[in-house]
Amino acid sequence: MTLTLLALPGDGIGPEITAAAVAVTRAALARTGVAVRIDEAAIGFAALDRHGTTLPEPVLAAARAADGIILGPVSHNDYPPVAEGGINPSGALRRALDLYANIRPARTRPGVPTKVTTRFDLVIVRENLEGFYADRNLHQGPGEFMPVPGVALAIRRVTSAASRRIAERAFALAAARSGQRVTAVHKANVLRVSDGVFLEEVRAVAARHPGIGYTEMLVDAAAAHLIRDPAQFDVVVTTNMFGDILSDQASEMAGGLGLAASLNAGDDHGVAQAQHGSAPDLAGTGRANPSSLIGSAAMLLSWLGQRGGDGRLVAAGRAIEQALDTVLAKPVTRTADLGGALGTAAFTDRVMGALQGGQA
Repeated sequence: MTLTLLALPGDGIGPEITAAAVAVTRAALARTGVAVRIDEAAIGFAALDRHGTTLPEPVLAAARAADGIILGPVSHNDYPPVAEGGINPSGALRRALDLYANIRPARTRPGVPTKVTTRFDLVIVRENLEGFYADRNLHQGPGEFMPVPGVALAIRRVTSAASRRIAERAFALAAARSGQRVTAVHKANVLRVSDGVFLEEVRAVAARHPGIGYTEMLVDAAAAHLIRDPAQFDVVVTTNMFGDILSDQASEMAGGLGLAASLNAGDDHGVAQAQHGSAPDLAGTGRANPSSLIGSAAMLLSWLGQRGGDGRLVAAGRAIEQALDTVLAKPVTRTADLGGALGTAAFTDRVMGALQGGQA
């Protein structure tokens, strides 16, 4: 069978780093003998100019039909109002495809300078569809509003069902890792009802996995402990906003957001997406670091392989990760944001060379 992927380049540096991720994905799949068809569709400003919306309905249909998606960053803060076609493709895809789990690994890499001396390898499992995120936490309409001038209200939505399934995803991930421990991060001392619902479900899942270590930590303490001793964490499970903040912190400590891979996953769909934004100031300069989206594509391939029982896809994902490690280990083969001199295309060529067994 032929694997079908959909590439959505997005805005800013999106087209450049998406092209890099697609090229590396093709090379990795060819190496492991997997036939692939990668289609491309416009979203963001390119789609708005052509179709009057940043996420045309045919693109959404193509996303539903694809085995997986490689999503470039988008400049959604610069879009017009939703009524004028300015839909955030990232949030809309998460809702439409029920991508309830945002998996964000952060690990130190050999040779890559970091902000801390401790080596660590952790994963933050972030609930992706609820919490305070107003563009996706309600069935209809935004989750924040202004009833009278000068008064803004935001709704935090936390449900038992969503908390249970993100906890199950976190414990399943921990069971496959050497650390075999889960930390639930919360703020139940203040958000007693909503985080109380979250913790009740996580504790119930933890009780069904007695072989997995389980602890709980307040989010402010977790932010401090990440700096003090990041190696104490293995898998962190938390709600939407806390996970978003902590994962950026962890990724910056591990070398920077340019390396920060991410996978949005549900039960039936997976989307590779870099943690960082669209960096419009770098667009068209050829200087963007594509590592984050390349690493995200590796995560997507591994997820597809594990879900479908295809070891070739898992091997392709692992090969991309190993190639990134090889290239990033040497200052001379890094991009400028990491102290190197390579641009987007030259760095991508080095990764592909490492994939094929050549010298980085």
